[in-house]
Order: sequence, then C-alpha cells, then structure tokens
Amino acid sequence: MIKKLNIKILILLLSIIIISGYLLISSIIGNDRFKNLKSLLDREQRELIKKYIFPYKKISELEQKINMTFTHLELVDKKNGIQIETYKKSTKLLNGKTLDRYKLLSNFYAGISKSFPGTGYIDFYEGNIVVISSRGVLAFKKNVEDNKENFQQIKNNINEFIGVNQFKKGNSFTLKDIHISNNKVFISYTEEIKVDCWNTSIIYGDINYENIVFKRLFSPKECVHTIDNLDKEFQSQQSGGRIISFDKNHIILSIGDYRSRHLAQDIKSVNGKIIKININNSDYEIISMGHRNPQGLYFDKENNFIIETEHGPMGGDEINLIEVNQISEDKIQNYGWAISSAGEHYGGKKKKNKKKYEKYPLYNSHIEHGFIEPLYSFVPSIGISEIVKIGKNKYVVSSLKYKSLYFFELNEQKQIINLKRVEVLERVRDLRFNDNQLYLFMEDTASIGVININ
Repeated sequence: MIKKLNIKILILLLSIIIISGYLLISSIIGNDRFKNLKSLLDREQRELIKKYIFPYKKISELEQKINMTFTHLELVDKKNGIQIETYKKSTKLLNGKTLDRYKLLSNFYAGISKSFPGTGYIDFYEGNIVVISSRGVLAFKKNVEDNKENFQQIKNNINEFIGVNQFKKGNSFTLKDIHISNNKVFISYTEEIKVDCWNTSIIYGDINYENIVFKRLFSPKECVHTIDNLDKEFQSQQSGGRIISFDKNHIILSIGDYRSRHLAQDIKSVNGKIIKININNSDYEIISMGHRNPQGLYFDKENNFIIETEHGPMGGDEINLIEVNQISEDKIQNYGWAISSAGEHYGGKKKKNKKKYEKYPLYNSHIEHGFIEPLYSFVPSIGISEIVKIGKNKYVVSSLKYKSLYFFELNEQKQIINLKRVEVLERVRDLRFNDNQLYLFMEDTASIGVININ
C-alpha cells in the first residue's frame, strides 16, 4: 500500500516538474525579459522548439504577422489614395430574390474575425454609398452597380486616433461602425484609453469628399484591462460600437462589456449599456443596461422604439425592444445580462464553471428577476449583427455565424411573427436599407451585397 502511495506521489511530483518546466520554457520563448537565457540557443534551435514543442506560439506569431501584413497593405493603399475597383457576381437566393455581390478588389485586406479579407461598414450620403474599412480606408461611389466607376478614397486622419500600434495587438482592435447624419460622419472604434486598457469611443467630422478632419467626440474615462480585471477574462470583440441618430442633437451608441460581465449591471459604468450622446457637448446618459455585446441598433421613429440586437454567450443571441417614451434618468431599462440569458457560459454547467454560475447565474427567465424579456432569443446563437427596417413593421437582421438574413414582422402586441431565414453564404457584418434596396457588407469576400426588396 505504501509502495503504491509512493509511486503516486512520485508521478505527481514528476507531473508538476514537467508542467512547470513547460510553462517556464513557454514564457521564455515568447518574452523579451528572458533574452539572456534565449541567447543560449541559436535562432534555428528556438524556431524548432516553438514549432514542435510549443506550436501554439508559432501559430500565434504567424497569425499576428499575417494580420500586420494585410494591415500594412491596406494602410499603404490608403496613403496612396488607391481607387477601389469592384467585380460583380450574382446569386439566386432561396426566397426567389437575387443577391448581387460587388467584391472590393483592393484596400479591404484586413478583417476583424479573420486576418483576410477585410471587414467594412456602409452608409449613404447625398445618394452616394460610403464604405469604410476596419483599418480606416474611407471611400465613396455614386452607384455601386456601375462597374465602370471606381470607389474614390476620401482622405482622413482616422489613424491619428487608432493606428498600427493598436492594430498589431489583435484583429478586433479596430473601427466598429460608421454613421452619417446632418452633414457629419461619426465613427466608433476600440480605443486604448491606457496601455492595454480599452473601451469604445467615437470620433466625428464634417463630411466632404476630399478630406475629413476628425476630432474626438466621446471617450470614456474608464477602461477594461486585458489582464488586470475582476474576472480575469477579456474579449475585445465584445465592444459593441453601433451608432444611430436619435434627434438633431443626439446619437445613440452601444458599448459591450469586454467580457467583464459585472459591468453590465453597474450603473456607474458605460459598459454593457446603450447610451445617448449630445453631439454638441459630449454629455451622455444611459438609456438601457444589462447588455453583453450590442451589435445592431435601429430607431423606428414611426413606432417610437429602438430595436437592439446583441451577441449572447453560448446560445442566447437577442433581439430587444427599447421603449423611447420610457427613456429617462429615473428609469433605465434593464435587459438582464449577466444575470438572465437564454444561453450558457462557454463550456456549460461543468465543474470548472461552478463559481462563474454562482456569480452570473444566467437564469432563463428575465421577467422573473426584474428584467425585460427579449423579443426573441436565438438558441443556438447565430452570430447576430445589424438590424434595419424594410417596410411597415417589417425588419431584417443579419448573421455572421450562420451567414444568413432573418426577415420578420412585428404584430400589434410587438411580438415577432413570420420569422424566415434566408442563407446568403457569407458572414454579414453590416446592413443598410436605401431606395428599396438592402445593402450588405459581406466579409468572407469583402463585398457589398445588394438585394432588391419589392
């Protein structure tokens, strides 16, 4: 019995030594603080160790190099003012509509979810379509369907606010949306408030087609650190960043929780919130809270409500309705994250998540715990993105993960009916509805999609 016990102890000690050694060498391989130890190995030996013993480090380095290569190409094309040609390809959808894809053949190289191709966002001004890349290439065109005409770049100083130093830290430290209203253009982005500490900010400028000089409109004082945070979790993709107009003096901005879940229920924090910003003095007020990662916003002025979409955790993407007549400083509408959700924490209800569920229980019911129920929860998650209105009480929401559009209606009781999915076979990052046409930014090919809506 004693002999068996000694063998178990020996195996345990050896395991601890091996794991400790692995972690130590791993930190040495990727850390400049250990350059004296690394100098004992030549470059070829270090590369062999990374390749065969620590492959994840090699993969991470390669991903970063690829990301920065495409980012560099994009910024070079921006500096040189390169025009953007398009290539058309049409696809018949299952609902009988035709999707015309106009692939952007240059400038849009660097993506958010993937290093290549590029991510972008679209809006309209004076009948022109305006497109912006996730790294700050801004361009316009009179008619996207005219292949004889190229997108023309608009000079700008966006990269004074977010540039190479931020982009090299990850694909998702980028621009998040563009919104044009009252001759001004607003752009949201992940801002490094302090070193390795982030939040979602807005710059804006007077729009023209030659050169736009942006200045800062909104920049939170608080930030979420990549390592030094309460839950020891961080996700830059959970940043929100959607912008819409509210009235001539205010815009609405969505801000995610950056996976610091407790902030969504902290009234002193802007994270996990929808906020209204005064464009004249940058003052803001919180209009709703309890959000995880708000990806879509639409102000339905006819019905006097805002529809919001957000990424849930493992399951539980939501479509929410925010009543405008209830917006006041005394009553902030609360949508429950991270207390209520139709989804689960990643990994589910396993032993390793016990403490997480104790802190953030994710009750299936919202209303039973004092929160507003979603109009709809997608289980499993669809990677929900933008939402727009396409007719009287008719809407469409886009999907990243499921590469689809979801068409639906709202009845008089503000319930979702006639929900129908239409596959478009690409991740859809952004949507706009203009002149009876639905415009999509499709990021698997860096294309602008167009669907006629009758």
